[in-house]
Amino acid sequence: MPTLGIGELAIILIIILLLFGASRITGVASALGGSIKAFRKAVRDDDEVPGNKAETNESTDKKAETKA
Repeated sequence: MPTLGIGELAIILIIILLLFGASRITGVASALGGSIKAFRKAVRDDDEVPGNKAETNESTDKKAETKA
């Protein structure tokens, strides 16, 4: 099975740039980056332990009582 070398990848990149243009490619890359960032944030939010949020709420309540 043949592998792609640096020369072949450069030719493919040039063809893609000619077909789509640099501005469209940067827009797609930006959208992809934003999607990946949102996905990672959602995964982190799902992995949080429910007990941590309760502790945060208790400390917030204590701060509110102290101010009052």
